[in-house]
Order: sequence, then C-alpha cells, then structure tokens
Amino acid sequence: MTEPLDPSSSTAPSALRPGGADRVELMQTFVRIVESGSLSAAAAQLGTTQPTVSRRLQMLERSLGLRLLQRSTHRMKLTEDGERCFARAKELVTSWEAFEADLRGTGAEPEGTLRVLVPHAFGQDMMIGPLADFLDRYTGMKVHWFLQDREPDFIAEGIDCAIHVGELQDPSNVAILLTDVPRIVVASPELLRGRPMPEHPSELTAFAWLALTTFYRTDITLTHRETHESERITFDPRMSTDNLFALRSAALRCLGVGVASAWVMAEDIAQGRLIQLVPKWRSTPLPMYLLYPYAKYYPARLRRFVEAMRIAIPTVIEEEQRKIR
Repeated sequence: MTEPLDPSSSTAPSALRPGGADRVELMQTFVRIVESGSLSAAAAQLGTTQPTVSRRLQMLERSLGLRLLQRSTHRMKLTEDGERCFARAKELVTSWEAFEADLRGTGAEPEGTLRVLVPHAFGQDMMIGPLADFLDRYTGMKVHWFLQDREPDFIAEGIDCAIHVGELQDPSNVAILLTDVPRIVVASPELLRGRPMPEHPSELTAFAWLALTTFYRTDITLTHRETHESERITFDPRMSTDNLFALRSAALRCLGVGVASAWVMAEDIAQGRLIQLVPKWRSTPLPMYLLYPYAKYYPARLRRFVEAMRIAIPTVIEEEQRKIR
C-alpha cells in the first residue's frame, strides 16, 4: 500500500491531506495503537512498520491540532484530548467497517480481531470449547481473550464485548441474557466424616464455611426447589476468596462448606471428590450476560460472536448440569 505523504508537502494528493478521505485510515491506526498498547504492536497487527504507524499518528495529530498521546521510553498514555478522540474514533471506525462489510456483502464472514473480557473460572475452562468452535468456523477471525471478574470500561479499555456473571452495574450497555448459572452447596466427604448428613440448611451452621466474596461474605439464603421455602444462613467464614477455583480447591482440601456455580463442581461431585449437601436447596442462580456498548452499527465479527455464544453457552451449562442430576 502506498504510504501517505507528509501533509505539509505541496505535492501531497488531496485525498491524503488532513481533510481527505485517508483520515479514516489515520483513525483506524490510532485506534489500533491504543488497543494494542504500543506503536510496534499496532504495526505488527496492521502488517506495516513502526515508522509508518508513527507517521500516521503524527498526521492525525496535526490534522486535528491536538496532542493525542504522551510517549516516553517505557510507557504510552492518552492525553485528555486523546481519551475523547479515541471514544469517537472507535465509534467511527466501527461504523465504517460495518458500512464496508454491507457494501461488499461480506457481513456473514467476519474477519479481524475481537477483544473479549470473560470471568476467570468460565474463561479458562468451560468457554474455551465454544471459542474454539467459533474460530474454527470463521478462519479470518482472531480473539484476544482477557480473564477478569468485572464489567469492563469498554471505551477506555478497547474491549468489544464481555461475558459477565452476576448483577449489572452499567445500564447503558447492551445486555443479552445467555442463561442462569445454578449454585449449590458442596463439601469434601472428609468434612462430614463421623457426622450425620445434614438434611436442612439450618444444620450447615455447624460446619466451617468458605466465602466467595464476589457474591456472598457472611450469610447466604437457600431456597427449596419444590416448596420454595427460604432459609438464611449466617456464618463467620474460615476462608474468604474472590476466586471460584480457589474456593473449589479449598473445599477439596476439607477447609469448609462452600456455595458455588454448579458446573464448576459437577465433575468433582460425579467422581466423589465433593458431595452436594442439602441437594433440594440452592442459592439464587446468577444471571450470565453478554455485554457490549451501544452503537448504531456493529461489525460482523461482533454480530457473529454474539450469535454463536447465545447458542453455545447455554448448551454447555446444561451438559455440565446433567452430571449431578
């Protein structure tokens, strides 16, 4: 591809001057710099050189009359103007890509990179299967898979979409309910050695407890699946954690009783490593959403990913559930 000429040159074609059509490419480059975190990473993703990316950034800054990035040897930071520019540029670039896809008739075949934020426990295990199927189907796609147990700041972090478990904090985003995640009470068989099997939630207070601070700390309410009777249990946890796999490991090591997503414990229960206590009682299921920021246009890569996850994730959750029924 022919490189843009210096806009200060009298010989620069009008299409490549600051007011010309090439400004879309400059904004695309700027968005890629911010999302990748460096000029060199952006150059690698764009299939060009770092000097080329640097020149494009300079051209955009000159055309806007603004300083967008503060750069030093070890770090790069958006200026206040850069923050505002990135938010608008991301929206414009996304709209332009959707426009091009519609004109070319390629909307059904996505390509490019999708940046997805997913919960630790789900993202490093259960969701890898649906992700692999998606990438096998759409060979032109790449995915950056970030593991965080929170809602993202989509614009500031350059995230395209997120899978989130639990209640939502930001009502301005598009939120698609994928499924509900059942939660059950579990413990190691060793913890019950020499004790009768508890039949009612009130009997669970006699045991040491594990707390998953993301969802419960010193109390939890269990509901009977058939009668809908509710029982609130209070406890002083022996161990508290914000990580679902850490809670599972603690339960396996006989540290206490815990409440967790049923699918995480399904295999351990099936193999006898854990026992489901008071099986007719469960904590309130947690909603699982697919989130993305509202926009007028969505690129094919996001539309196809949403379609795939809406089908795949409920199916995977249901398959895991069957192991403990």
